[in-house]
Amino acid sequence: MSLAEQRPRLATLRKYLITGLVVWVPLVITFFVLKFLVDLMDNSLLLLPPAWRPQALLGFNIPGLGVVLAAVIVLLTGLITANLVGRKLVDIWESILHRIPLVRSIYSAVKQVMETLLGAGGDAFRRVLLIEYPRKGIWTVAFQTGVGVGEVQHRTSREVLTVFVPTTPNPTSGFVIMVPRDEVVELDMSVEDGLKFVMSLGVVSPKWPPPHLPESGAQVAPPQPKS
Repeated sequence: MSLAEQRPRLATLRKYLITGLVVWVPLVITFFVLKFLVDLMDNSLLLLPPAWRPQALLGFNIPGLGVVLAAVIVLLTGLITANLVGRKLVDIWESILHRIPLVRSIYSAVKQVMETLLGAGGDAFRRVLLIEYPRKGIWTVAFQTGVGVGEVQHRTSREVLTVFVPTTPNPTSGFVIMVPRDEVVELDMSVEDGLKFVMSLGVVSPKWPPPHLPESGAQVAPPQPKS
């Protein structure tokens, strides 16, 4: 069989190989990530006294029990701190941490980020934007993390938004920039779809138009920023 006759078969085999990799690689990576997290939580049970460990109490190990225990501890912590007495205990604990120089800086930064991301009234990562970055004419997917407040807004003549521009394929790193509100295009895609778009190098793109928009919306071009 000549090389020309083999090429279609090789192309077909290559197509099947890539299709198989697309199916299996995400499954394998997801499995190992979940296994790592479960093992990490289960190993935290080793911090308990030997007599209190599940193996000593039950006579056998229960995989994933550390995850259940961690969830229960988090729920109980939230329940306790939701009342006045628990809030007072947390304030006392935080006042102690704030007296330790290095610990104070790390704890305050992490707490502020968590409150911003998980707070009920926060705007962090709840809106996907399209901005012209790093120069005019080049559009970049970004995420709004807040609005310009305090000195930042006071020293600018226009209302600005705090925007996070993630890197690809690792969206946990990136740049924080201030963009005038009237130069921002708000997208209809969800934050999850925006993260998928970034992590997939732009290969995975959400369907357009979304179900809640009419088909004619697909023909609407993004508005041009004001000069």
